Amino acid sequence: MTAVIADLYFRNARVVTEEREFLGGVTVAGGRIAGVMEGDPSVAARDSIDATGLLLLPGLVDAHVHFSEPGRGHWEGFETGSRAAAAGGVTTFVEMPLNAHPPTTDAAALALKQAAAAVSHVDYALWGGLVDDNLNDLADLQHGGVVGYKAFMVTATDFARSDRRILRAGMEQIAGFGSFLAVHAEDEAMTLRLAAELRAEGRRDRLAWGESRPIAAELAAIDEAIALADATGARLHIVHVSSAAGIDRISAAKRRGMKVTAETCPHYLCFDETDLVRLGPVAKCAPPLRPPAERERLWDRVLAGAVDVIASDHSPCLWPEKTAGDDDIFAAWGGISGLQSTLPALLTEGVERRGLRLTELVRMTAAAPARLFGFGDRKGRLAVGADADLVLVDPKAAFVLAANDLFYRNRHSAYVGAQFTGSVNRTISRGLTVYHDGRIVGPAGHGRRLEAAPTREA
Repeated sequence: MTAVIADLYFRNARVVTEEREFLGGVTVAGGRIAGVMEGDPSVAARDSIDATGLLLLPGLVDAHVHFSEPGRGHWEGFETGSRAAAAGGVTTFVEMPLNAHPPTTDAAALALKQAAAAVSHVDYALWGGLVDDNLNDLADLQHGGVVGYKAFMVTATDFARSDRRILRAGMEQIAGFGSFLAVHAEDEAMTLRLAAELRAEGRRDRLAWGESRPIAAELAAIDEAIALADATGARLHIVHVSSAAGIDRISAAKRRGMKVTAETCPHYLCFDETDLVRLGPVAKCAPPLRPPAERERLWDRVLAGAVDVIASDHSPCLWPEKTAGDDDIFAAWGGISGLQSTLPALLTEGVERRGLRLTELVRMTAAAPARLFGFGDRKGRLAVGADADLVLVDPKAAFVLAANDLFYRNRHSAYVGAQFTGSVNRTISRGLTVYHDGRIVGPAGHGRRLEAAPTREA
């Protein structure tokens, strides 16, 4: 029998999975992983890359990005956004139903989104939305291939808030599909009241933003969402949790046997409210950045293994929509562009400064988000038969992020000027190098759309 010749052999790397790390390599054939081996055995391969001194990780799966197409491609777009993904070691992203216009809340909007996404450089999937008037559209979204649903418990631009009635009815349907609901958890009544009171006092300063959306508002919404999920049996995912107490609420629900998962974002781990004061509206997000002590408490939960997913919540806009808040923080667009910086940020703030295990980094940024969407057999793992989605990282490379390094359509980010240790050297999507040494080298349109598996109820 003739031995199979691999297309590519990555050798002499420090290989990291969510279970372990070791010196060894990975072979690739036909766009999939053909072998994972320790040491440096003799392997027949058409091409070989010596990865001595580099980390070899599964490509990241970013569960939470906003690319704003159709309708707001001038904010980002799938072509530029997927370039930034590749540059950040992200080989799969899942794009949110907003801030596109129209938002992805029915079959027609989903078709427009699918057409816009076809230019992606890396693989992707799409969220559907739950709003106040689309309960009859959820089955069409499921048939159309969305991999999860997103609802806001506070009002968002062009995306209506879901109240308790809508959340419950939506959860019942979505549970029947075998899918899950993600919620932006902030209490509407509390945030509106506090914002109105602060503005009536003449408060427009940067700290007023956090005071208008306190941790108490996040916790009230998390409690309500968990209670509704408990009543309906729905799977629940709480996005961008900004507080340790929020993670604790979710951990307590898990101990009661509930199907609920927790996501946080690198910006809550890298920045605090003093950075909003220092940097200005470019660091405005919702929920807001928290006090320094709260940031460290959140890190404690990450290091304890209580966080399921770390995702960027990449939420770009035009620069004037940020500077609109220079004199009135409430007037600025709330979102941080961070997709490209997730991996270096976590390597720096987590691995380098706080002793985060590399296996845990892989779990939260690759393996667990892949499982969340049902991609765990193909994505987020280094195993024979999985897609050859890989990222090579130089863990010793130190750099200061400059705006010109960014691949976003609008090159601004709260991370510009940050000192990082750990740089993406090469990103491989299904066996094809799409980013190498500072350049995008893979073609637009290489990315494939991933769908939810069909279900009987849908």
